[in-house]
Amino acid sequence: QVQLVESGGGLVQAGGSLRLSCAASGRTFSSYHMGWFRQAPGKEREFVAAIKWSSGRTYYADSVKGRFTISRDNAKNTVYLQMNILNPEDTAVYYCAVRQGTGSYDYTDYTSWGQGTQVTVSS
Repeated sequence: QVQLVESGGGLVQAGGSLRLSCAASGRTFSSYHMGWFRQAPGKEREFVAAIKWSSGRTYYADSVKGRFTISRDNAKNTVYLQMNILNPEDTAVYYCAVRQGTGSYDYTDYTSWGQGTQVTVSS
């Protein structure tokens, strides 16, 4: 059974940085895509970034391109989301998720989810 545990959220001022981590366990993820999504109060869950575990190919939402970087550490089975130049619109609960096979921007295509970590950006 896949388990995903996020960490690294918190409160930061606008313009600041945070790094989120997602520790994955339960299987070999070589054929998987790992994604980060976020959900703000009253809004639908939205795609942030994804990475193909085997090749490291990355995908980003337009709203975070140039500010966020997704990466993975194969030895630690951990995916990271480095978030720079944060602004209040980035405030949300951030979730990591996995999907076997091709990449997707649609959260409904992801089959296992972490519990989420809160990111709050003050102005």
